[in-house]
Amino acid sequence: MSAQIHMKDPICLIENRNSNEFVINTEAEQILSQITDPVVVVAIVGKYRTGKSYLMNKLAGRKTGFPLGSTIQSKTKGIWMWCVPHPCQPSHTLVLLDTEGLGDVEKGDSKNDGWIFSLAVLLSSNLVYNSMGTIDNHAMEQLQYVTELSKLIKLKSNPEQEEKNEPDEFKRIFPSFTWCVRDFSLILELDGKKVTEDEYLMNSLKLKKGTDKQTQDYNLPRECILHYFHSHKCFVFDQPTSSRNLHRLEELQEQDLEEDFVKQTRKFCDHIHTQGVAKTLPGGLIVTGRMLAHLTSLYIETIMSGSVPCMENAVLALSVMENTGAVQDALAKYETCMKEHLPRFPTETLQEFLHLHQRSEKEALEVFLKRSFNDENQDFQKEFKNLLDNKMKNFSERNERESTERCEIIIQELSEYLEERISQGEFLKPGGHNLFLVAKMTIMEEYNTTPRKGLKSLEVLQEFISNKKGIEAAILQADVSLTAKEKEIAESQAETAEAERQRQILEENKKYLQESMENQKKSFEQHEKMLIEKMDADRQKLIAENERVIAQKLQEQNAMLTAGFQGRVNALQSEIDELYRRNRASKPKPGCIIQ
Repeated sequence: MSAQIHMKDPICLIENRNSNEFVINTEAEQILSQITDPVVVVAIVGKYRTGKSYLMNKLAGRKTGFPLGSTIQSKTKGIWMWCVPHPCQPSHTLVLLDTEGLGDVEKGDSKNDGWIFSLAVLLSSNLVYNSMGTIDNHAMEQLQYVTELSKLIKLKSNPEQEEKNEPDEFKRIFPSFTWCVRDFSLILELDGKKVTEDEYLMNSLKLKKGTDKQTQDYNLPRECILHYFHSHKCFVFDQPTSSRNLHRLEELQEQDLEEDFVKQTRKFCDHIHTQGVAKTLPGGLIVTGRMLAHLTSLYIETIMSGSVPCMENAVLALSVMENTGAVQDALAKYETCMKEHLPRFPTETLQEFLHLHQRSEKEALEVFLKRSFNDENQDFQKEFKNLLDNKMKNFSERNERESTERCEIIIQELSEYLEERISQGEFLKPGGHNLFLVAKMTIMEEYNTTPRKGLKSLEVLQEFISNKKGIEAAILQADVSLTAKEKEIAESQAETAEAERQRQILEENKKYLQESMENQKKSFEQHEKMLIEKMDADRQKLIAENERVIAQKLQEQNAMLTAGFQGRVNALQSEIDELYRRNRASKPKPGCIIQ
């Protein structure tokens, strides 16, 4: 889990140079990259000098932060970012994006506004549109940027797929839509009946019947809002204070503001804090701050190259980055787990080593699967498995090497006195062979009772005894107290003992091979089990996402039905039926794991 990010003040995320060049701020990118928790991203757009920054400061729980400005000039240039711990969702970060005002006469470039609006849509999970007065046709016309989204954002790299998949995909990837109407002075009534703010918005989004250009122009922004965004919310605000005090809004205390305005602001903040959703990608993949940093960089790079940001390409590039990072993180986790137990090396038995490996592998696999996504054919998981097997082999070789080194030190220390007696010729006398055997057996007994020798204990002992065969044979032949028959028996016993040790070594090697094969089998089974669990969880996310899109399409269908657009109603029904079919056909895909 990433450490909580506590930014004292906002920072520019995307700098807008000369109203035609976007540059990502490296410092802001690094801040985002440190956030490995999910992010709830709220972006606010609207005309300049409409109080956008005030609302964002309130969401951050502060009076000041994003500059409000007190003149006719727009204060915010580009897109500014403020990351704060989420007040209602533990282990989430609230990312606030304040965009430069749309329609600033000083910019003189509407295309620039279109890109700012598109970036706000691409980066956020909750889009707030801020306007003044009422929601009327003039307000809709000022929201012309929403009608240009299909030109500024591509969903698929293939134009044919773009047209085929467009109906579902926009609602999957676009944010929720909240309209904040500032300085609202009307009574919320329709046909003499009181209505809610949401009902006011949905009534304003009703389509007119007709096919003439004037009707089409009237319907277009409303259709886009209904079609692109997956949910719609509205808040209306009274004027906060008298006109003469608006320029010093930051300085005023709540008791100096209109009571209704304070209540409305709290209601708005409570909704965003409790209902604002985390940023996701198609398939219900939850976006972290690190992933948001990558997406921001990819979008800016694409726009500056003269191309249109493509969601499919962005997700593909992001999946390569994240899957590569998942492999690295998982391998680092494995090494950390194994090294935590280095004081215990060498392990006494192979089972002890394999238990340590299996536990470390499981933790590493959890790290990999948590970060990995869109791993087609499990290519990155196979790469991870291969690299992990190599690391396991390295640790195994180290375990054996340390065992050999420890055993050699033990046997050398235990046999120092024996070597000294041999060099002094102490055994080259009658009865010397028996003395030598006693000394040798004493060394073997002390060696065998010394703990933590590891897997190479028997092999090192065998090598020690083999090295002494020549000396023992010479001592045996020089011992005149023994008869020829006794010497023959002694030689036979030595050969029998050596053959037994060789048999034990072969038996241990065979057991080692069997246990290694069993470990490999368990490893495959563990990878398959955990992958199937992840795939099933992803399937459940996709089903839930489809159900959400179905609910939103039913709402859009109702709006089209009310407006009499039967053709669009029928098309939406086909899309809804297809989503139901996908959910019914959805099944876990066990299967093609590491071959």
